[in-house]
Amino acid sequence: MTYVEPLARQVRQDGTMPSADAVQERRLRDLAGLFADRDAEARLLAHDPLVYRVFEAAALPKEDGHLLFSTTVIESGRVGDEYFMTKGHFHARADRAELYYGLGGRGMLLLQTPEGRYEALDMVAGTAAYVPPYWGHRTVNTGEEPFVFLAAYPADAGYDYGTIARDGFAALVVASPDGPRLIANPAYRPTPSDDAR
Repeated sequence: MTYVEPLARQVRQDGTMPSADAVQERRLRDLAGLFADRDAEARLLAHDPLVYRVFEAAALPKEDGHLLFSTTVIESGRVGDEYFMTKGHFHARADRAELYYGLGGRGMLLLQTPEGRYEALDMVAGTAAYVPPYWGHRTVNTGEEPFVFLAAYPADAGYDYGTIARDGFAALVVASPDGPRLIANPAYRPTPSDDAR
């Protein structure tokens, strides 16, 4: 039997992880084409704002039986009426689940099946949200301050960003006079599965 050394990482109140093994920054250019209002996106691209950062505890084995964890900090902002969000992904090993835990701010966890059924879960500090196997997921900052959460997921889950980049996400989270509103994405075009062909 091989033993892996225990690992601890300090997570600050603002969601940053000073001793993170990896930090990913996503600016608007990294999400180009994912927002519905392409004119607003083009105008904002001139400034290319920071949209979110991911702080990973990546020094763990990426194999069956292990968990990885990270924190994500999504900045407050909008592209047109649509709130800042993560790129969103399915897991490369689609039968893997994930757990999110809100650390600060206000946001929404947007989920969808490969067929386009979608759900949204409101998140604040102290909210635990479960991402079931086979569901794509994206997080959205619906507040006025950074939205921060911790994610824990199987180390072998992997990422499938391509499906959402190609097909879009089935729903959008937009600002309205009554607050954040979930609407169907008119540009969403799921690729039929092999079973449906």
